[in-house]
Amino acid sequence: MRMEKHPLWRRHSSITLETNRAPSGLLELAQNMAMVSPLHPWPSSTAPVSPHALQLIQTLVRMNTVSHRSNLELIQFVQDELKKLGVASRITRNADKTKANLFATLGEGKPAGIILSGHTDTVPWDGQDWTLEPLSATVRDGKLYGRGSCDMKGFIGMALAHAGDFLNSAAPFAVHLALSYDEEVGCMGVKGLIADLKDAGIAPLACIVGEPTGMLPATAHKGVYRYKCCVRGREAHSSLTPQSVNAIEMAARLICKLRDMAEGFEASEPRYEGFDVPFSTASVGQFHGGIADNVVPRDAEFRYEFRNLPTADVSSMQKEVLAFAERVQPAMKKIAPESGFSFETLCEVPAFLGSANDAVTRLAQRLAAADRTTLVAFGTEAGLFKNAGIPSVVCGPGSIEQAHQPDEFVSLEQLARCEAFMRALASTRTIS
Repeated sequence: MRMEKHPLWRRHSSITLETNRAPSGLLELAQNMAMVSPLHPWPSSTAPVSPHALQLIQTLVRMNTVSHRSNLELIQFVQDELKKLGVASRITRNADKTKANLFATLGEGKPAGIILSGHTDTVPWDGQDWTLEPLSATVRDGKLYGRGSCDMKGFIGMALAHAGDFLNSAAPFAVHLALSYDEEVGCMGVKGLIADLKDAGIAPLACIVGEPTGMLPATAHKGVYRYKCCVRGREAHSSLTPQSVNAIEMAARLICKLRDMAEGFEASEPRYEGFDVPFSTASVGQFHGGIADNVVPRDAEFRYEFRNLPTADVSSMQKEVLAFAERVQPAMKKIAPESGFSFETLCEVPAFLGSANDAVTRLAQRLAAADRTTLVAFGTEAGLFKNAGIPSVVCGPGSIEQAHQPDEFVSLEQLARCEAFMRALASTRTIS
């Protein structure tokens, strides 16, 4: 990954290196916040979304950042907006420099910092039955429509709209803006961003990932691990099957194994209550193989995934599949030595497990005026941040039920609540 350093980076790095006790600082912050108003959380906002914030969000929605495309237009726009405030950005790029992450500090020189994290890419809309132009960013009936409006440009735009507030805030911490690429295809970009922070010695205090949770802090989600299995057999005329190795049939044996594992999870895995599906799952999503009815297929390919509970060991799941393949291969190789299975890892998104008692969760809960926490079924970058030693929580506007759907939308009411969250984060001036 290539890095571009801004002029204040050396000073920033030295500051963050001196704040390795940051998590206890966040605990103190949350405790102090509770002392300021132990019975009355930050009030919910009935005010409309500010025109400036709405305009920024619409601008971002109108940019086509589907995962297979570049996100540089959006990154450059955010970089330019921050530059107007005198804030420089740190950029990490993918290998061919068509995509980039952005990391910026609002409140340079303050101890530690809280990350507001969002991914810039979206899923495509090909084949979906939209009644509106997907990139129109239309506001109608109290909703903002458009691809990415809910997942998750609403949060990104709102954070950007309040960059000036964070910059001028008397809060006892800095706010970092972290934007990533290729989250929708496996959280690829944020891994480089996190590695870059580690290389620079930056240890943020905590991270709030703004995925759509209805502005309820989410303390856990499952992991998502996807694999591709390629099966090589030996082709033959279908009248000579004993001389062949049928790749489809061998693939089917592994698929049946995966189904058996899925049924085992459902039958006997300890439950994690709060999830819609309170056990780990396994499923096959794609299968390809065969060229004609009367040709024993030489090749087959299928893709499968595990969605593991935060308390489950996904590595043991994949090892079980590999061990089964090893037991099947000898009979294949007896007929065709070149036959066998090969595996490729496509996606590794670790599960996330926080706690309602974590300082960052309590902080997010108070800022969101939320009376409870929640769990979410979908994957996010929170597990990667937490695994890097950064306490995390997931909290953002909108509902996952609208994400990835035709006529995706986020309600203006949710955006207003998110704006109240941002203002509250910037207005903690009474905290020592």
